[in-house]
Amino acid sequence: MSGPTQIEALDLAALLCSRVCHDLISPVGAIVNGLEVMEDGKDEETKTFALDLIKKSIKTASARLQFCRLAFGAAGSAGAQIDLGDAESVARGFIEDDKLKLIWNLPRVLLAKNRVKLLLNMLVIAGQTIPRGGTVTVEPVGEGEALSFRIVIAGTNPRIPQAVPDLLAATPGHPVDAHAIQPYYAGLLARACGVSLSIAPEGDSVVLTAA
Repeated sequence: MSGPTQIEALDLAALLCSRVCHDLISPVGAIVNGLEVMEDGKDEETKTFALDLIKKSIKTASARLQFCRLAFGAAGSAGAQIDLGDAESVARGFIEDDKLKLIWNLPRVLLAKNRVKLLLNMLVIAGQTIPRGGTVTVEPVGEGEALSFRIVIAGTNPRIPQAVPDLLAATPGHPVDAHAIQPYYAGLLARACGVSLSIAPEGDSVVLTAA
């Protein structure tokens, strides 16, 4: 039986960079549009609208940068630990909006950075299962240095993106491109932490577990 799909380190780095750029293009583009509207605006109402757009987009871009730094970046030296309180702060900035609420039931402790990166990547996947909004509840599994996570996703018609289970498991032969790299990377993090990722419907919800 063949092992999980492997991709070259340079390809992994390039695909993750593409993913981060994808997350930032929208708010940065909105800032540029807002500045253009301000320059061309001939009345105060238009300028006020443009300024509000710029402020909102700057806030979104900043939140996404902070999240990506922890979720995909080095975030400290090898063996570093990250405060779950900091992880909660960047997660709320990234995932919460008018449609989606994050319920965080984890203790405030220091945890190995790869486990925190795994959690944040799990939250990205969780948000993709409820495009119409809902709630994402994060619960602890175990305790101490082996603390892991169970995420319950509830909303209107939650669905598991078709390729995600195979990507989490790095099923041999499954293509990994810029769109697929994030769940594939989550699977890499899980294996580095000595846990397995599973995602499955449970009643009216979807449950994503690292254990």
